[in-house]
Amino acid sequence: MRLPSILSAHALLAGVLVGSLAMSTAAAAAPVKARELIHVRGARENLLYGYGLVVGLAGTGDTEQTLFATQAVSGLLGRLGVRIDPRDIRVRNVAAVIVTAELPTFVRPGGRLDVHISSLGNARSLQGGTLVMTPLQGPDSKTYAVAQGSVQVSAFQVASAGTILTRNQPNSGNIPMGAIVERDVSPELGQGGLVVSLRKPDFATAVRLAKAIEAVSAAGQPMEGLIAKVTTLDAAAVKVEVANTAAGRVPEILAAIEDVEVEAVQRARVVISDRTGTVVAGEGVRLRPVAVVFGDLEINVQSTPQVSQPGAFSQTGTTVRTDQANITTRENTTVAALPATTTLGELVNALKLLGATSRELVEILQAIHSAGALDAELEVR
Repeated sequence: MRLPSILSAHALLAGVLVGSLAMSTAAAAAPVKARELIHVRGARENLLYGYGLVVGLAGTGDTEQTLFATQAVSGLLGRLGVRIDPRDIRVRNVAAVIVTAELPTFVRPGGRLDVHISSLGNARSLQGGTLVMTPLQGPDSKTYAVAQGSVQVSAFQVASAGTILTRNQPNSGNIPMGAIVERDVSPELGQGGLVVSLRKPDFATAVRLAKAIEAVSAAGQPMEGLIAKVTTLDAAAVKVEVANTAAGRVPEILAAIEDVEVEAVQRARVVISDRTGTVVAGEGVRLRPVAVVFGDLEINVQSTPQVSQPGAFSQTGTTVRTDQANITTRENTTVAALPATTTLGELVNALKLLGATSRELVEILQAIHSAGALDAELEVR
């Protein structure tokens, strides 16, 4: 049995020595179009959901123990003119599912949406199934779209002789462009001014965006005479007041704002997936001088069976089997001094010096961040 000795950040912090070199946690990126950074308040996506049935499965659907699935089948057949008691339904090619989708703001009736399908009961796989017409509702219980189509599952499950091999998640899938929009959501923009929100709030970026909009407006075309005032509300919002003479030209104003170039501040960030051991670092990540001590603890347990017999001609003794355990341990310790880094390439080369596995690297980065030697935001998923 092999156990990493860095199972927690506290165990590693005892071996971490931090330097005193200070660096900035944010870096200014190259100018980008404002459309990559903003969205207009009131013009957002809306979430839809619905309950439906996937049919045509190869015996991998819900069992009769899933009562709501059999009741849904009975209800579906009843609407088609076939009356049957849910207790009499014995099928394995149907699965009850939850259908979800996102409705963009300015989509019109007749537009198409991608939908996601997830099993609600004990179905083993949705591979090869077809979703029956399913209304998709919003939070107001109104139907905004209707979904139907063949379910695409990028997974498989094979079972033989008690052994099951599964790749990815076979009881969920997608239907590309599988929903038709029946009702649109069209907010009225421009009343009381336009509020442009940053997807990632930052005071510096918000101020630069407001100044960039003012500069383009003052320069003339294409926004000459369209904007009355630009105000930075906070780190996430810039208010653009439309001129009285341009009340009906809001789409034109938004198109011009989206084309404005802004030097956005991108915060340094390291994203860690604790489930898969994946580490992704951005360009602005910096490391201060640090020494790391970590190691592996190996525990080997061997059990040797022994037999204890009673003495000769014993009338009361019995033969007893006992196990004698032999436990050995071995600890491998690694010591590495990581230099200060200023680029992403230097950070990668510094982490290579550790020779750690991905799982160990996750724990090491968490501990280095806790010690203050990693100048970046750490996000664990």
